[in-house]
Amino acid sequence: MKEKLLEINRILVEIYDDVTHIEEYSIKKGEFKDLSITEIHTIEAVGLYGSRTMSEIASKLDITMGTLTTAIDKLIKKGYVERSRSQVDRRIVNVSLTNRGKLAYRIHEKFHMDMVKEIMNDFSIDEEEVLLSALRKLNKHLKDIYK
Repeated sequence: MKEKLLEINRILVEIYDDVTHIEEYSIKKGEFKDLSITEIHTIEAVGLYGSRTMSEIASKLDITMGTLTTAIDKLIKKGYVERSRSQVDRRIVNVSLTNRGKLAYRIHEKFHMDMVKEIMNDFSIDEEEVLLSALRKLNKHLKDIYK
């Protein structure tokens, strides 16, 4: 049993590392070389449509407002996001993607979809269902632990 647990742990760590390295490589060779993975994930947290408040984004990323402010400042300078104050309550700061930010979002989303499609080419329909079921259970378990 211990060997099985060690192998599962090793595989999960390798998958995480591999996806991260593939993602980093994809960003650095693509049109958006000036973005880090953290910045791409910040763009994803802002969302493609409408705007989000700074506190919504910080909560989604599980970071402090100070850390987010620094990240948003950098993304504004790079032309990916814009900041505006709420007309209703001037204390509320909204962030939205610029056209360049939306393009980065869509290209990164396509990267993930292409990667998943490529992986799934090696699976039968039955294996896809087993994998999906196992991933749902894993995801739920991890969320239950850390919520």
